[in-house]
Amino acid sequence: MTLQSTVAPPAPGAAQDRQPAGVRRDAFGRDASGPLAGIVIADFSRVLAGPYCTMLLADMGATVIKVESPSGDETREWKPPVFEGQSTYYLSINRNKRSIALDFGAAGDIETARDIAASADVVIENFKPGGLDRFGLDYASIAELNPAVIYASITGFGTAGGAALPGYDLLVQAMSGLMSLTGDPEFPGYRSGVAVFDVITGLHAAIGVLSALHERSQSGRGQRIEVNLMSSALSGMVNQTAGFLLSGNVPTRMGNEHPSIYPYEPLPTADGEIVLAIGNDRQFRALCGVMGAPHLATDPRFGTPPGRSHNRAALRPLLVDLLATRPASDWFDIFTQAGLPCAPINDVRGGIEFAERIGLEPVVQVGAGEGAIPGVRNPITFSETPASYDLVPPGIDADRGDILGWLDSAPQH
Repeated sequence: MTLQSTVAPPAPGAAQDRQPAGVRRDAFGRDASGPLAGIVIADFSRVLAGPYCTMLLADMGATVIKVESPSGDETREWKPPVFEGQSTYYLSINRNKRSIALDFGAAGDIETARDIAASADVVIENFKPGGLDRFGLDYASIAELNPAVIYASITGFGTAGGAALPGYDLLVQAMSGLMSLTGDPEFPGYRSGVAVFDVITGLHAAIGVLSALHERSQSGRGQRIEVNLMSSALSGMVNQTAGFLLSGNVPTRMGNEHPSIYPYEPLPTADGEIVLAIGNDRQFRALCGVMGAPHLATDPRFGTPPGRSHNRAALRPLLVDLLATRPASDWFDIFTQAGLPCAPINDVRGGIEFAERIGLEPVVQVGAGEGAIPGVRNPITFSETPASYDLVPPGIDADRGDILGWLDSAPQH
């Protein structure tokens, strides 16, 4: 039995009474008006993919119990940069969680870990394949105690031939082909500026958990979910992987250019670069018009997307000459007023400031009072059950007493 299994699922199609925001509580008595209020997640993951997934779910109201080794999640020591001595990497992906430190070399701590997993709705882990078997924390062992558990495993390369390979985002960027696509064609490939496949895999894990929770609400059954960085990478490269599968084309580095669309890159102006993303003929005609060169749109070399792409070497210098007549800020205003896709190239500060200017409110306060810290808003907006940001990222073992107290009152198996 899980914390949710005592509640019968609603009849299909039946109208449900909507509870007023703020009346629900999580397993520890915290106000939890989010859509996942009441769901308990045992988080045995560390570093990025798993913690990012569980943070997003925690923002939505789930109770997340972060189970760490006594030395803590590695990202606690990934410095610089720091905020009041703490790793900003760790702080970026661990809000709204509670921490307990357990030593898997101690029988009592293993039993506590097993109790937490067996009392949760969801278990998320990113140990090496088979790494939890000897502790009785594998899916089969936990499902025997709690048949309704949803158990999500995150690996680098799956559980078959790649089981022994270490699951680091950089390795996957190299092995998947992404680095062969990133950077200047005259130089070696670059990694992405963020661990993009860790993030995508975390999102895939969250989608899997939410899908399994929905299915369980109908059937009462739990299940195992498996995601891995390599599969997420091949899926996340979308048109590039499909281009190879469907046409045999092996893409290569093109700098900031796009293989199928032009102009779709940064271009120099009188005082800096501006990004243009012209995806169709209508946009290209409008671009030529506002730049005072409508004849380019009727030039047979440039009249279609394949033509512009094939003849980009001839088109680019013509566009550069036109753009050189004004600074980037002027062109941004002109193109934006004409409804053309364009952008300045900001640093991270500029990105946040721009989001603030257009009303996205990207920065939230995590926690309350003097201990509150700034954080990035959950990107999902709910009209009825908004995300919350109540708990700052926990210190190691900060919530041991509360978690053990919850276990004492949790349903027994």
